[in-house]
Amino acid sequence: MMLAMRVWHYELSSPYGPMWAALTEQGRLKQLAFGGLDPKATMPLPPKALQETFRFLQRQLDSYFAGTLQTFTIPLDPSGTPFQVQVWERLLSIPYGQTLSYHELANRIGNENASQAVGTAVGANPIAILIPCHRVVGTDGSLRGYAWGLEIKESLLILEGALGGLGL
Repeated sequence: MMLAMRVWHYELSSPYGPMWAALTEQGRLKQLAFGGLDPKATMPLPPKALQETFRFLQRQLDSYFAGTLQTFTIPLDPSGTPFQVQVWERLLSIPYGQTLSYHELANRIGNENASQAVGTAVGANPIAILIPCHRVVGTDGSLRGYAWGLEIKESLLILEGALGGLGL
């Protein structure tokens, strides 16, 4: 019998309103999303070590939004299919301040015909910002889809200095 993994949820702040984060008992980030915390997802106050990890994540996000942090150091643990995880791992290789097209991302995972499947996997990314799905754009450089709205995607790309054409 498989035991359910405990995940602790916590609400964080951002310039775009509340975000919620979910950490495993080992302090690995499972989810980070824009929007308030779903009250059904709340658990009692996390253990002291996880409270500190949530505060550390908040400090890193604050630094990112202030334009002074480009690389996050929180360990990640997203859940998805093997294909989704492969796409999310490739997203991590897109440098701060650069963009990549869905087609080029498909090429980089070894399947140039998988642009649509790549787009679906990008859209299922459970960890906003840290797995930088906002850096994926259309082949023509246009902004296409973002789970939390194109306004936030555009704002993140402006913050990173990535608008104005494909960077890779």
